[in-house]
Amino acid sequence: MKHFRYLIIGGGMAADAAVHGIRKLDRNGTIGMISDEHDPPYDRPPLSKSLWKGKSIESIWRHIGDLNVDLHLGRKVVALDPAGNAVTDDAGDVYSYAKLLLATGGSVRRLPDADEHVIYFRTAADYRRLHKLSEHGADFVVIGGGFIGSEVAAALAMNGKRVTLVFPSNAIGSRVYPQTLAAFLNSYYEEKGVTLLASETVKSVHRVNGKMIVTTGSGRELAANGVVAGLGILPNTALAEQAGLKVDNGIVVDELLRTSAPDIYAAGDVANFHSAALDRRMRVEHEDNANVMGELAGRNMAGASDIYSHQPYFYSDLFDLGYEAVGELDSSLDIVEDWQETFRKGVIYYLRDGRVRGVLLWNTWGQVAAATQLIAERARHTRESLLGRIHD
Repeated sequence: MKHFRYLIIGGGMAADAAVHGIRKLDRNGTIGMISDEHDPPYDRPPLSKSLWKGKSIESIWRHIGDLNVDLHLGRKVVALDPAGNAVTDDAGDVYSYAKLLLATGGSVRRLPDADEHVIYFRTAADYRRLHKLSEHGADFVVIGGGFIGSEVAAALAMNGKRVTLVFPSNAIGSRVYPQTLAAFLNSYYEEKGVTLLASETVKSVHRVNGKMIVTTGSGRELAANGVVAGLGILPNTALAEQAGLKVDNGIVVDELLRTSAPDIYAAGDVANFHSAALDRRMRVEHEDNANVMGELAGRNMAGASDIYSHQPYFYSDLFDLGYEAVGELDSSLDIVEDWQETFRKGVIYYLRDGRVRGVLLWNTWGQVAAATQLIAERARHTRESLLGRIHD
């Protein structure tokens, strides 16, 4: 049995940030990290963004080699014993700990009738597979009109590929963007050469004679060199559930990021935390949350008592359009659009009962702090009070 002062389950951005948080307060305590990926920690957003714009894959690595971390890659933890402060991996090895962090992330949603050649885009390994296919193939089908689907479709199209984007809603990002902006994105993607199959489902995906064949719900067949599915993730809570920790849309943590077991913390995509600004519990699957929450969890594991009061932001790149956003982006909320240039530059406010719950900074940069403050104020607003409120 190996013993660590700090044991981290997961090898993503939150896990890496936790190591840095620990080392800010404890330079010598032993740290172990167990990850089911074969790659050491890396930045995830470039996989669907900058790596398709000429950035080297070497730029994504997060370099924890000089922080004295005992890495166990390609291993999956299958049992957690909170009473005995120990975990067991899929090779039967047992590790004990003084403090444990669950940074287990999420698992991709999968298509019910699809073979193993579908790329469920999430990891560096997935990027390598798709990039290799794109070196020789010209035709790609991307399934899903959310964050990952829209980014991957744009990335492939920018690299000269013929892309068909299939999604069940009537417009790209329809659950997030106001209807007018989502409709614009449909036409914008078509102008960029992407074929859209909106309001369409996928029945099956199979490889036939070296080609991928996508059969849609309406019976249409699409042939492609590669198929990418961006269907979202489900939080990896099985280990926490097996250990009897409190789970509710993720692993429930308190303001110090502790789970219902005193020596166990959780951070990143899997953690359900209380947002002070929004006064509600939530789970956030984005880089800023992973970095800030991971580091704070590490600090608290090493003896600090810092409260997680951060309201994370997130961002996306869609061809030459991009945005940063804070809070709840839900197209069913009351929406105020404040365009400086329609669909090209502006700020969109999401309100419930007159209070700003989310802000979308569309091609408007350097205003995340202002948007965060506006949400935290919890003041009542009208369209008139918001127009011109935030601009760069």
